[in-house]
Amino acid sequence: MTAALEVTNLVKTFGGLTATNDLSFALEPGESVGLIGPNGAGKTTVFSQIMGELRQTSGSIKLFGTDIGGLSMPERIRRGVSRTYQVPRPFADLSVLENIRVGFMPNSVWGMVVGRANVEQERDLAHEVGFNAADLEKPASDLSMGDLRKLELARTLATGAKLLLLDEVFAGLTVGEITQISALIQKLRSQGITMLMVSHDLPALDPLVDRVIAIERGSMIAKGSFAEVIANEEVRASYLGVSA
Repeated sequence: MTAALEVTNLVKTFGGLTATNDLSFALEPGESVGLIGPNGAGKTTVFSQIMGELRQTSGSIKLFGTDIGGLSMPERIRRGVSRTYQVPRPFADLSVLENIRVGFMPNSVWGMVVGRANVEQERDLAHEVGFNAADLEKPASDLSMGDLRKLELARTLATGAKLLLLDEVFAGLTVGEITQISALIQKLRSQGITMLMVSHDLPALDPLVDRVIAIERGSMIAKGSFAEVIANEEVRASYLGVSA
């Protein structure tokens, strides 16, 4: 079976700093994988290279067997990869529906203005992620953090994403909001969407992933089931701050 995502010998340097160090891993179609590590480990840098926001110094990135390492971010979106951000990035003055519309037309904001919007499709997607009818015309600037996370997920789904990169989706959420977002992610898993998730909230991450990859200073230090990785001595020392 062709991997949904295959990262091979990925290196990213910034001057004399190596942010990603010969990193290799693969995700099977429909798999949900956690990417963990201490602050500064390089997790977001890995996401940015997969997404095309940063170009790798060396190594390859393949999406469903096709090398995308030289493609622009818009082209990668068209091919089925999308991401959320640790700090949500909505169009603050646009409504919930208008923000979702941008997701449907990621490469043409002008098209959002002059094109024919499929409002029914936008509403269906908004309801799928948990917005009610009263929320749809709210400007994004009025949304709670939990609703901003839902809006980000809706915009990624609007692009037709086959691979989702979820960066700290639980950051800043209440316990109730974490429960809601977790249920939504479980729904996406059941639909066969492949996911790579970064989260410092390990209890919330555990039931959502098939396995975990741990990195430090841009290098892999452990991989396996959630229980195996959390029990790893190097992970415990570097990430959890404890030793055997």
